Amino acid sequence: MNEPAPTFSQHLIRIAHPWVLLLSAGMYALGGGVADYLGYSINWPVYLVGLAMLILLLLSSYFLREYFDLPALPEERRKPGEPPRLLRLGILQIAATCLTVGAVLTVMLFAQGALSPEGFLLLGLVVVMGLAYAIPPLRLAYSGYGELIMAVLLANMAPALSLMLQIGELHRLIALITFPLTFLYLATHLAISMPRYAEEERKGRRTMLLRMGWQRGMSFHNLLILLAFLLMGAAALLGLPWRLTWPGLLALPVGLFQIWQVVAIMNGAPTRWRLLELTAGATLGLAVYFLNFALWGG
Repeated sequence: MNEPAPTFSQHLIRIAHPWVLLLSAGMYALGGGVADYLGYSINWPVYLVGLAMLILLLLSSYFLREYFDLPALPEERRKPGEPPRLLRLGILQIAATCLTVGAVLTVMLFAQGALSPEGFLLLGLVVVMGLAYAIPPLRLAYSGYGELIMAVLLANMAPALSLMLQIGELHRLIALITFPLTFLYLATHLAISMPRYAEEERKGRRTMLLRMGWQRGMSFHNLLILLAFLLMGAAALLGLPWRLTWPGLLALPVGLFQIWQVVAIMNGAPTRWRLLELTAGATLGLAVYFLNFALWGG
């Protein structure tokens, strides 16, 4: 018996990547946490407006990516009887609305003096990265470098923007805390991409995993996790206080379990993709959570 076709609202939820949006909020909170740790009072209206700008940018990127995906496989993206152009038009309107509202919020912050010229440049770079990920001619989402762009945007640029909005400048703590998370994000994305390898290959999408190849991609996944936690430990030698170092290391046991699962798959064990996806999300999510707890709880 055939499953019912997904509704338009279900399409929207799938395109929006709600779990990524939740992760972006956690990443953004790291910047505010650094400001709070340094003794600055948090300007909550500015904080929330900045978070809204980030989420709107991500939504616009995802919907624009979907908009340019639709011409290739219209039948897989619409309800029975619904013209593909109607679905595409709705997606384009949502993306345009997100960009418009985000632009209005940016002007409001700049007019109120909450966005310094340096912060404006940083925000501009974030917007360029988001659009380059989704739209031609670059369209990095399927170039093999899209995952790297999103890793830098979420793990590095989002916390930096949050900190910039609060104190008007960057601080070395933000780099020491977030750089390892870039590696963890890439590992998480590779783990989530593994079950879709054949589908992405059939559609001709050059994701990072496809560009690297199955065997090399799984080995690189394991290396990324080890490097991430190694960098977390090394950050203490570079000046990161130990009270901000050890909380991130609490996710290491979950990361090692994630590596064990991939090694088992490489050795021919039965694939439990759902468990691997949950473990990958837990490794990154726990690291972000514990780091936020250390920053905001201090």
